[in-house]
Amino acid sequence: MIEFFTRRIYRKERAITMEQTLVKDKNNNQEDRIERGTVEDINTLAELYDDLNDYLSTNTNYPGWIKGIYPIRETAEEGVKNGTLFVIRRNNEIAGTIILNQDQPDAYNNVRWGVDAKEQEVIVVHTLAVNPRFMKLGIGKKLMEFAVDYSREQKVRTLRLDVFYKNSPAIALYEKSGFTYVDTVDLGLNIPDLVWFRLYEINY
Repeated sequence: MIEFFTRRIYRKERAITMEQTLVKDKNNNQEDRIERGTVEDINTLAELYDDLNDYLSTNTNYPGWIKGIYPIRETAEEGVKNGTLFVIRRNNEIAGTIILNQDQPDAYNNVRWGVDAKEQEVIVVHTLAVNPRFMKLGIGKKLMEFAVDYSREQKVRTLRLDVFYKNSPAIALYEKSGFTYVDTVDLGLNIPDLVWFRLYEINY
């Protein structure tokens, strides 16, 4: 959820050797393809972000996202530009997306993590978003499995993320994905209802 505003600077990561990952869904025999997003995907990603925020506004808004504030078109543009945004496609439709980069919020510096890693030894999960039409189909789980594999492939020492403390579905997903709780911090977003975020990590 996780990197909240586009004021943060994305950094280019080392080239991943797994340019495309195929994931077979045993339940419905679907084959999902996970790959880097492209410039041609930006319009679709912007629509996905807006559709998701519309969905959240009429249901329980667990992450606290706000349409027109986060995530927005510029979120996708920056992620695609820097090669850090990935999409999962089902039947050639974008079912979800995730950003994996090395941008750590300042609050991370004041935390006692499980491993003392240098900046280049850390990958951070940001902006995990699922197309509302693909909710409850395991898309988020597949993207998180990819994030773990991606980080291992990059030979970093740790994969980190933050999640709004009321976002119980995401917290459950991260814990089932093998993440360990580290601390709860204020990320300094200056939004009254979005103060406390739980931090998680997987160390390699």
